[in-house]
Amino acid sequence: MNQHTNLEDIFSAFDRLTVLIVGDVMIDSYLWGKSTRISPEAPVPIVNVVKREKRLGGAANVALNVQAMGATPLLCSVIGDDPDGGDFLRLMEERNLSTEGIVQSPERVTTIKHRIIAGGQQLLRVDAEIEHNLVDYEERHLEEHYLKLLDKADVVVFEDYDKGVFSEQNIARFIQLANERGIPSVVDPKKKNFLSYKGCTLFKPNLKELKEGLKVDFADENLHAFEEAVAQLQERLATRQVLVTLSERGVFVANGEEKTYIPAHRRSISDVSGAGDTVISIAALCMALKTSLPFMAGLSNLGGGLVCEQVGVVPVDRKRLFQEAKENRLYETHEHRTA
Repeated sequence: MNQHTNLEDIFSAFDRLTVLIVGDVMIDSYLWGKSTRISPEAPVPIVNVVKREKRLGGAANVALNVQAMGATPLLCSVIGDDPDGGDFLRLMEERNLSTEGIVQSPERVTTIKHRIIAGGQQLLRVDAEIEHNLVDYEERHLEEHYLKLLDKADVVVFEDYDKGVFSEQNIARFIQLANERGIPSVVDPKKKNFLSYKGCTLFKPNLKELKEGLKVDFADENLHAFEEAVAQLQERLATRQVLVTLSERGVFVANGEEKTYIPAHRRSISDVSGAGDTVISIAALCMALKTSLPFMAGLSNLGGGLVCEQVGVVPVDRKRLFQEAKENRLYETHEHRTA
């Protein structure tokens, strides 16, 4: 199935890969403070600022995870030609991410999510964003940037947050362009365009997205109904390979008729935010290397679990992931069994 003979081989092969990530990007902004009294103006806490921080979010967090795994990420998106857009480009440059795939448009605002945190608790989140689709010239510029970067890529990630970068039209076009070049495409979907990713190589929803996207409902424990939904998804998207994250119950992967459940590892969960970004990053790298699907699911599952131990959205720790994969004999369990 693939030319790698051990885990070391696979991890060192990650260093040679280039991943094109196209999708909705954003800034995650944090304001930490202390709150000791209620405002006299309204029944709300007064927060005295202690620290502020801005981080790359959305598809840009996928890029950081790809980078943390040793590969080269290329990010392709549309942001506003506004002060937050300037901040976004500066944050990319600080993290040594190439900005060549970023289109700035005066028609849009850069998505930013402001979180106000005091006493270890999030008190408020204020979002600034546009969710409507790109206009024609923005679509054209995005496609030009995508095409320019596609020839450098070993795999494409579609990172959809329903913020307007993707439409039914450009999804079909981008997948077609990747397929024509034999470049695998992996999709992290959201609700609006859920069934638009026909012909992608790997589709990775979580359980909630699967139910919403197919407009079906069943008890989480009903494995028969769940597998029926996955089979329906494979048919409607014309893709054999589906990876579903099941939060504390691990992950499920289907390759045509083949099905594998991989249980979650016991962990002290601090924060689940960003876990999906880690899962899709590792899955994309494994798809580029043509590892077995159960190995890909197992490694992605481990990585997603690791970032849940950290507070906030953080990229995966490659060294720890390698260590845990080795301790769990992941390669021996999944590569050789399916070879």
